[in-house]
Amino acid sequence: MGIIKPLPDLLISQIAAGEVVERPASVLKELLENSLDAGATRIDVQLEEGGVRLIRVVDDGSGIAPDDLPLALARHATSKIGSLDDLERVASYGFRGEALASIASVARVTITSRHAAQSHASRLRSDADAVEPAALAGGTVIEVADLYFNTPARRKFLKTEATEFAHCDEVMRRMALARPDVAFTLSHNGSAKRRLASAVPQGDTATHNFARRAREILGEEFFPHARPLDATAGPLRLWGLAALPAYSRSGRDEQYFFVNGRFVRDKLLTHAARQAWADILHGQRHPAYVLFLELDPAGVDVNVHPAKTEVRFRDARGIHQFVFHALQRTLATPLSSAASPADERPVFVPAAFSMARQSGLGVEEPAARAYLEFARAAFADAEIAIPSAPTPGEQAYGTAPLLGYAIAQLHGVYILAQNANGLALVDMHAAHERILYEKLKQSLDAGPPATQALLVPLLLSASEAEMATAGEQHEALAQLGFAITAAGPRQLAVRSLPALLAGGNAVDLVRSLLKDLAEHPASRVVETQRNDLLATMACHGAVRAHRLLSLPEMNALLRQMEATERADQCNHGRPTWVQLSMAELDKLFMRGR
Repeated sequence: MGIIKPLPDLLISQIAAGEVVERPASVLKELLENSLDAGATRIDVQLEEGGVRLIRVVDDGSGIAPDDLPLALARHATSKIGSLDDLERVASYGFRGEALASIASVARVTITSRHAAQSHASRLRSDADAVEPAALAGGTVIEVADLYFNTPARRKFLKTEATEFAHCDEVMRRMALARPDVAFTLSHNGSAKRRLASAVPQGDTATHNFARRAREILGEEFFPHARPLDATAGPLRLWGLAALPAYSRSGRDEQYFFVNGRFVRDKLLTHAARQAWADILHGQRHPAYVLFLELDPAGVDVNVHPAKTEVRFRDARGIHQFVFHALQRTLATPLSSAASPADERPVFVPAAFSMARQSGLGVEEPAARAYLEFARAAFADAEIAIPSAPTPGEQAYGTAPLLGYAIAQLHGVYILAQNANGLALVDMHAAHERILYEKLKQSLDAGPPATQALLVPLLLSASEAEMATAGEQHEALAQLGFAITAAGPRQLAVRSLPALLAGGNAVDLVRSLLKDLAEHPASRVVETQRNDLLATMACHGAVRAHRLLSLPEMNALLRQMEATERADQCNHGRPTWVQLSMAELDKLFMRGR
């Protein structure tokens, strides 16, 4: 007698439910997808006890005909696909035809629906065989009650009511971000939790009024740090919002990636995004973004997992490079280019700047010589013009730079600048560090870096490890612009430095560089570790804290920041400047109350 036997349909559905119905949030996801596929413009969700006792989804979609209701609860029955070609180009959210059947095997399901062609609504219960008439103006109502009532072992794995509701709320957030044209409401135990009005499409219907919905979901804190992007390459399009590192997170709670409108967790896309932020984000922090990738449905396989949150790209490498470069370009946009026209409004040029000019800190010869000397030491040979300033007593208005004009230096650490929006606070060391870092990268990309030979070699005592590293990494050091030779058993001679770093602390710089080189094989230094080494060099070459700067020097630094890529943060992912608006300043002093 054989021991292999077919499984009962109910057990098959319950096994499938283990993959599809992980928790109440999984049920809600499937029901929301069905409503969206039905063309709903409004979806109301009611939960009880975190969704374990009841999940009720009401939509105004096209509805289900009475004859189709029994098939809606049947396994592998769907209206979304009919052939392999349909499967390879599927554009709907649901298509596997197993979600409702799996849910009905572990919960009590009731479907009430009215198709537009029907004179009245119909109802079907999962524990009944017959379709019965019902009252409903239109659309569909699906109720899922007593989840896991017949599989108590699975119910034990559920978390607290608050935790399960939080997962359901997250599912709602994802769906609402993907479809800003649809109105959503969410209530829990009779209490309203979310009310999201439908955003009216403006211009391109693919983006709708996305910013409004994103602001409702992600909150006001996200938006000041978010940069919009919209990049295309052939059939590929990536658009959305990417937050600068100043808004980095301790976890991945604000990472939303959608492929053709479907929320996904894809390792390839996550890796591409992580690489784009790698040069500006601290290793322990995570970026925040809401990104939409659009491509031909034939170019992506969404039938990888029953939950449909994993996908597989046919041109994985091409997708990775496209996403990486699109994000990298957006995050690298100089401040002057990222500023919106609204930010370029007239601003009063501070009187302190005028007074500085009159007192010899403007274009007069002594100050000019000091300024040009500073530009050579701190900014290499960059040509930076000192902004013209009004004479005392004038209330001159003009088109102000994004960071405005410096008015003071605080404790030798921060630059205070007045701009169109209020007060900009700049960390001068962090800002100059980013400027030098970007210049070093550009210099090395263009070929061997310009070097400055020292008239008198710089001698420094060295340990045995440092002596060995200097000898073994001689070629790598030369590629970075350093000429370092042995001057004795425990002494090194620095004979040349990169020209960009000639004004920095050479001793600390060389010691840090040798330490970094000792940790990496010589063959990998210029390839994978290059940017780490350049970051070390920039850190030691930047102006140090507590160095007093003149107003022209401070303004030169501000103009360099505005022209530098990724100038919003230093090489360690910390912000280089913050903005205090006039409204925030007024609030501090209770003005206008």
